[in-house]
Amino acid sequence: PAELPLLIAELEHAGLVTEVPTLLWEAACLPPARLAAAADALAAAGRTAESARLLRQGVTRPVEEVAHTALALLGAGRPVQARELFAALVRARTPEEAVEATASAPGELTPLLLDAAAGVSPHRHRDISHALRAGGPRS
Repeated sequence: PAELPLLIAELEHAGLVTEVPTLLWEAACLPPARLAAAADALAAAGRTAESARLLRQGVTRPVEEVAHTALALLGAGRPVQARELFAALVRARTPEEAVEATASAPGELTPLLLDAAAGVSPHRHRDISHALRAGGPRS
């Protein structure tokens, strides 16, 4: 994951910029901790657009893995990327599925989810809040 920004730069330098989305899609399949490390490396290298794209692609995974990725990002001191990941989750999944992502660490992830939902739209924030009140994450 740490070499991902260098690999992207090399692809761009070689005129293979069209291969970058494919590389990011493949990186989105990494285990949660490595996915978080890849997003972190991209952000640290100033490649915030690529980091955001990688995180958006990561929400196609099971919600438990999305949660583990968010926790890894938080652990790496990347709350902005964790929020971005959850914002993508809020956009792509049902409110119940998004709430399910908080089950493994509700104390850390529920506030993150609510903050991300508020950033998406008042409507999505309301939907997520309702899903939390209606029963929260299923265990």
